[in-house]
Amino acid sequence: MPSVAVIDYGMGNLHSISKALQYAEPEVNVFLTSDADTILAADRVVFPGVGGIRDCIQALEKLQLTEVINDAVKNKPFLGICLGMQALLSNSEENEGIDCLNIIPGQVRCFSKDIIDSQGYKLKIPHMGWNEVTQEQNNHPLWQNIPQHSRFYFVHSYYVKPDDSQFSTATTCYPEPFSCALKHNNIFAVQFHPEKSQSVGIQLLQNFLHWDGTN
Repeated sequence: MPSVAVIDYGMGNLHSISKALQYAEPEVNVFLTSDADTILAADRVVFPGVGGIRDCIQALEKLQLTEVINDAVKNKPFLGICLGMQALLSNSEENEGIDCLNIIPGQVRCFSKDIIDSQGYKLKIPHMGWNEVTQEQNNHPLWQNIPQHSRFYFVHSYYVKPDDSQFSTATTCYPEPFSCALKHNNIFAVQFHPEKSQSVGIQLLQNFLHWDGTN
């Protein structure tokens, strides 16, 4: 049966994403694991996470998972979620500057503390709650059966800025547009939490579980 490895490096609500994947496709075997062989043997890999990027990178290094991730992204469908998305970029402004995995060229930027909406009200950081997602390249298989401007659930204080706009496949406004979904070969990565985004989130996970890694 098809298998998906959810990378367990001790950060994030990993059981929620595992349960959501199983709900999206009951026929799939879902493994929550930090074992290199299990990850590399899986048909698909999910890299989730919440929290700080420094702790994330340190945990990956301690568990010797950085090379595992670099190998996994080369040849199988790979989904990064929230902190797992940010870790794929080159570096982050968090903690006065942290080198990330440098798999997708770009930076992780901090939202300004003084951002205001169109009516002059100060916006809270972190960006938390439901927000519209505008698909920029809606022919990607992971957007199948997901209507334009669907609302997904976000919780984050940092956002990604890829070096090449071609990596961006969707944006969200807070209050200015930022990339909330990236694509790169067989990688798809999202800032929002599909496991918390009800029917559209389950649809995206189902799309991922049927995706062969091509655009």
